[in-house]
Amino acid sequence: MRKIIAAINMTLDGFCDHTAVSPDEAVHAHYGELLKNADTALYGRKTYLLMEFWKGLAEQPSGEKSMDDFAVNMDAIPKVVFSRTLQSVDWKSARVATRSLEAETLALREEEGGNILICSRSLIIALINQGLVDEFQLMVHPVVARKGLPLFDELADGVVLKLTKTQTFASGAILLYYAPSTQQ
Repeated sequence: MRKIIAAINMTLDGFCDHTAVSPDEAVHAHYGELLKNADTALYGRKTYLLMEFWKGLAEQPSGEKSMDDFAVNMDAIPKVVFSRTLQSVDWKSARVATRSLEAETLALREEEGGNILICSRSLIIALINQGLVDEFQLMVHPVVARKGLPLFDELADGVVLKLTKTQTFASGAILLYYAPSTQQ
């Protein structure tokens, strides 16, 4: 059974706002490796449309190695997009989901292959609420944004997590690895 990993960037005050953080080479390298070692990435429409930036960079590299390498990994990973409005996508490695989030995730989990990444805040919340997240990778950046989408504000219930590992980056970002705790 494949592992489902929720991976997201957030500010120190708990917001998911990609415009508030500035990933450095090491952060790009981390996420590039995460993509390379997974077989599927799940996106909501809004995050998917933001990620299309990397499609262009994969096609026309910038010359900045960490960003170009990340773009290649982002381009390569199969992406499943959950949307009520998108009917199709033009990224060759992406498709629009035809089943519910729960049904699609459960079907993917049973297939052979590598990890499944959840890369959108809304999908992370929905899959936590369904008890389908096996690991959390929360990259906390040393920024107080005071605005944006709070990561955990729409949880149905409280969640107890167990810290399994940490990684500190030169930029001051800290990657926190958590597993769901059996203590509820």
